Order: sequence, then C-alpha cells, then structure tokens
Amino acid sequence: MAANLGSFVLRFDLRAPDFGAPTGDLYATALDMAAWGEEHGFTAVVVSEHHAADDGYLPSPIVMAAAIAARTKQIAISVAALLVPLYDPVKLAEDIAVLDHISRGRVSYVAGIGYRPAEYASLGRDFAVRARPMEANLELMRRAWAGEAFEHEGRVICVRPVPYTQPHPLICYGGGTAAAARRAARLDMPFFPQLRSERLVAEYQEAREQLGLPPGFVIGPGDGPLNVFVSEDPDRTWAEIGEHLLHDARSYARWQIDASMSSAALDTASTVEELRRNGVYAVVTPEECVALVRAHGSLGLHPLCGGIPPEIAWRSLELVAVRVQPALNT
Repeated sequence: MAANLGSFVLRFDLRAPDFGAPTGDLYATALDMAAWGEEHGFTAVVVSEHHAADDGYLPSPIVMAAAIAARTKQIAISVAALLVPLYDPVKLAEDIAVLDHISRGRVSYVAGIGYRPAEYASLGRDFAVRARPMEANLELMRRAWAGEAFEHEGRVICVRPVPYTQPHPLICYGGGTAAAARRAARLDMPFFPQLRSERLVAEYQEAREQLGLPPGFVIGPGDGPLNVFVSEDPDRTWAEIGEHLLHDARSYARWQIDASMSSAALDTASTVEELRRNGVYAVVTPEECVALVRAHGSLGLHPLCGGIPPEIAWRSLELVAVRVQPALNT
C-alpha cells in the first residue's frame, strides 16, 4: 500500500456475548484477519486487556500478541492497554522480552493502571493502592531489561534474554486523568491519553518541564471514528450488527461510568438508533470511508466488535481492500 493512503488499524478485544459468534471462531478469525491486514498494507493490530468480564473480553493480550506475531512478519502490534499492576513484574519482563524476540521488535505497549475493582479482586490484588505497584513494576522491569543481575527485596533478579529492542520495547503510559499525565512525566515515559484532551497533554508537558525534562512524546486517539465498518448498504449492516455494537458500547459505558472516568470511545446510547446517531460507531459506504481517511489520515476498524459473526465482519474488510484502498491510490 502506498504511503499516502493513510494508517489502517485493526483492533480486537474478543468479546463473545451469548448472541454472537463462538469464542473459538472469533480467536481464529482474528488471527486470519491480522495476517490479511498485513497482506493488504495495514499499519497495526491492536489488542486489549480486561478481566472478569461476562462476555469473555480478552484477558491475555501477550498470548494473543504472540499468536499474531507468529502469523505475521511486518505489521506493528500494540497491546493497549496492558494492566501492569496485575502482573508479577519479573515474569512480565521475561514474557515481554521473549515476545520482543518472537516479533523482532514489532510489539509496543500502553501501560494502564485499570479502573475496575472487579479485575483486581479476581486476581487477588488491592485496587485501592494500585498506583504504587504500577510505578514500582515499571521501574523494576526497566531495570531488569538492562541485563545485569541485581538484588531486590532480598532476592536476586536476573531477566534473560534481554529484549531484542534496546533498551526495551516501546512502552507508553496510558490514562485519562491529570494524575496519569503527571505519573507519565515522573516515570519519563511517552504519554497515551485515552481521550482527546489538550488539558491532559498540557499537564504532562508542564510536569516534565518542572522535572527538568525535555518535551515528551504524546500519542493518542485521532479525530475520526474509532470503530468503522464499511458497507454497500449501511441500513442493512446496522440491522445485522447493531446489537453487537450496542453490547460493546453498553459494556464500556457501564464500566467507565461506574469508575467515574471517560475515554474517546465512551458512548452512553441505550438503543441502536441512538448509537447510530452518536457516531462513535460508524457504518459507512466505501465512498464515505475514502473521505474519512482523507480527512483524518487513519482508519480504525473493529471488525469482530461485540462478537460479530466472521462472515459479516469479512464483508467490511473486503470492501476496504476492493473499494477504499484503490480509490485512495488514485
């Protein structure tokens, strides 16, 4: 795909509600789609992490990222977000180092602190003090990746192999609060705000300046829709997948509203009709999709959202390859 076509991204969270496609079919199809995306010039594949979800939301993103890396050769892979406080940091450092070699440095991470107490409870972790292990784990992992054995809390830490990427794979700090922005600055990490906010970016850069650090790298959601589906007949496609998209929206909204937080993907719609009007989830014609890419420079596709049956999901991707990309290349 020519460089001027824009950035095409596939996202998978593998939700599998009872009315959707079977879990095994979704995982197999996601791997096939990742390989297909690479063949069609897509920029990246993104996988997410949540735990204790009734619909089976992906709980093991590193395993999934490794499977994608094994099926592909060039496409970038992002784990966004990786809930760092829920892991043993030494084992996590080892797993990331191994995956860095498997993927030849193609996997990057957005470190997240998490916002659901149920996830911490299910894994026996203390939600109330999660900021402390977040910082401690990140610092320990970065020290361990340096390759030298060292003592920590009465034990010797020795992580091998060292990462393929030196000094370590790209890890951004993700979050949607001023505290997250300041923590990203304090840890001297790139910042990934989970919502479009000049205030958060300013908070991050001001904190870095106060620490005597140069301006930091910020990457986050773009201006366009984050969940796009392409269809020759949007009305028909909304009728087919509307309940799947609504399930996804309701699930995220319930989690985020309970946690008194927000993100670029938050949609509080209660009906498919309302969801369609709001625009966070968009079903567009090929021509409309071309205009979106030209306007925003990127296209975010969530083809299996809410357990959409693979045969329906593939129709959207095939239209991108047959109708959207060729039009962008003219």
